[in-house]
Amino acid sequence: MFKCIYLVLALLLFLTPNQAQIIGCTDPLATNHNASANSNDGSCVYAPVSVSPIASFPLDSSIRETSGLIYLDGHLITHNDNDDIHLYSLDTSDGQILGKDSLNACINKEWEEISQDSLYLYLGDFGNNASGNRIDLRILRIEKSSFMSASSIVDTIYFSYADQTDFSAHAANTTDYDCEAFFVSKDSIYLLTKQWQSKKTCVYSLPKLPGNYSAQPLDTLNVNGLVTGAAYREEERLLVLSGYTNLLQPFSYLCYDFQEHDFFGANKRRIDIALPFHQIEGVATNDALKYYMTNESFVQGSLINSPQAFHIFDFTSCLNDYLNATINGLSTLSASSEISLYPNPTADYCSIKRNGLSLSNISFRVLNTLGEEVFKGDVGGSEALIDLRSLQNGIYIIELKSPYKNRFSIVKQSE
Repeated sequence: MFKCIYLVLALLLFLTPNQAQIIGCTDPLATNHNASANSNDGSCVYAPVSVSPIASFPLDSSIRETSGLIYLDGHLITHNDNDDIHLYSLDTSDGQILGKDSLNACINKEWEEISQDSLYLYLGDFGNNASGNRIDLRILRIEKSSFMSASSIVDTIYFSYADQTDFSAHAANTTDYDCEAFFVSKDSIYLLTKQWQSKKTCVYSLPKLPGNYSAQPLDTLNVNGLVTGAAYREEERLLVLSGYTNLLQPFSYLCYDFQEHDFFGANKRRIDIALPFHQIEGVATNDALKYYMTNESFVQGSLINSPQAFHIFDFTSCLNDYLNATINGLSTLSASSEISLYPNPTADYCSIKRNGLSLSNISFRVLNTLGEEVFKGDVGGSEALIDLRSLQNGIYIIELKSPYKNRFSIVKQSE
């Protein structure tokens, strides 16, 4: 009997196609790319690269200490890192101030970063470089529906670091429990520390609901510098960090192709920014290819004078192939669904087709990468034509509602 079982197992192994997992570097841009690898083990190594801004503009004197930066509704939001309780709206083309909102009920002790989800803005009052012993670390949560109104609705998330046990005062700029970067994903907030001693960053997690929490350390990345900002793209599995070295040489770190929330588990590529003696503080994007960054004013004696400024960078050469591959992967449905979306990328229209079968009585939604609904409609017949001409360039999600419940990622880009 056992011989028969072994014979059947051997026959099945012989007849089953070889789908063995080959672990290695899967990024063609890496110097150690393994073309046979089908599982990314995070081992990719990259040649040094330096990127210059495609445009730079001075910032208004009222935001000399610009710190955080996000993209929201066609413009950018920034803030100063102490005392000033305003949020400033900036033009994406030149950084000019379009308006400002005062959070009158709040105190700015050390506002270092801003993030968002579909319902809230999150403002990080957690700068801790002065003595490294703050016990009032917090994140302000602002209802988006109340933002720019007469009275913004704000509540608070308090936290401490689970592994910090020493709260004695330290010399300035010597603690590893400083933070100037964070982002929000699903039900959690992820902090990225600015470690003055180790020159690394540690990612911590805590819930995004009001309360008092112990932030849990998850993983550490050796960035050989000080991390000051983060731009996160959930659908593309892409995290872009900004920062600078002790010599004020700014850099970005591109972390991508990771699984779930293992942010440092796959590709990690350092990009040097060709702006010496610039204290880059904030980073934001709308399409995962073009990035906006701001720097604080920095003056040292008569030799160095880098005024506050707004910069635009193009990371297409580093990320375009990965994003296209990711989008194509996300938009490929199982064969049993018989549904396809094309063309992708597209400039004007896209079509949803079910191999000649009817799509009648099916509705769709177009979402941005924050999960916010941009517009919706109904489809009918064997093919649905969706007009995307009104959308800005970027990545969107097209969701078919019941009974199919399929989701597509699509790139809208001008020809």
